[in-house]
Amino acid sequence: MSTHPATPVLFIHGLWLHPSSWQPWVDLFTDAGYAAEAPGWPGVPATVDAARAHESLIAGVGIDDVVERYRQVIERLPAKPILVGHSFGGMIAEKLLGMDLARAAIAIDAAQIKGVLPLPLSSLRATLPVFKNPANKGKAVSLTAEQFRYAFGNAVSPEESDELYDRWAIPAPGKPLFEAAAANFSLHSPAKVDTRNDARGPLLLIMGGQDHTVPEAITRSTLKQYKHSYASTELMEFEDRGHSLTIDHGWREIADRCLAWLGERALAEAA
Repeated sequence: MSTHPATPVLFIHGLWLHPSSWQPWVDLFTDAGYAAEAPGWPGVPATVDAARAHESLIAGVGIDDVVERYRQVIERLPAKPILVGHSFGGMIAEKLLGMDLARAAIAIDAAQIKGVLPLPLSSLRATLPVFKNPANKGKAVSLTAEQFRYAFGNAVSPEESDELYDRWAIPAPGKPLFEAAAANFSLHSPAKVDTRNDARGPLLLIMGGQDHTVPEAITRSTLKQYKHSYASTELMEFEDRGHSLTIDHGWREIADRCLAWLGERALAEAA
């Protein structure tokens, strides 16, 4: 029996999903021998209902605030963690990996980082509830069930999309979207990632081929940002999946592939 402590895994949620939406993943990775947890962004209450009732708690939270929150979590861990992030959580995972704060990272349909130029129309439509009002930069914004269906649930049935919305959707701060949109015009953008770090751990980018919010053009452009690094960066596509791929009925396929990728790189062993 190994005397090494279990390798920590942190799951990082993105906009509009409560951190508890990761619970099936946490359970699966725990059963696989990892020390898994899914801490929330700063200001996110412990339950979905509380997050919906107190949306002002997360209003004004930006990318740097979220990075600092997870940096503090990582500092308390016995070893560098593996990071698994979805959407803006994927961007946060990339930033933390570039800062040498993680052993490896899996970024699933990750939000665009500085340097990524494509801005597909579907992505604009998915984020329009935030961008339609500049004042939303300092506010928390909720999606309607219909907006959620376009941004997250377009690759599943309307019934399943509505069920996911009822179960997991919470208000989200508008600030990270405004920061990402302005990244290529800002020298010190919080959406900047150290993509040239040769010493970082491996990175897996996962994209859903039907994703409206983060279309594959964004993920492929993200991959190109890492071309100057000798560190391992890989791309995996699920052609028939949308932005809900971490929470819908097909989540287990994605999670199993992530576990397999980690196992192939012997990342289950403690650092």
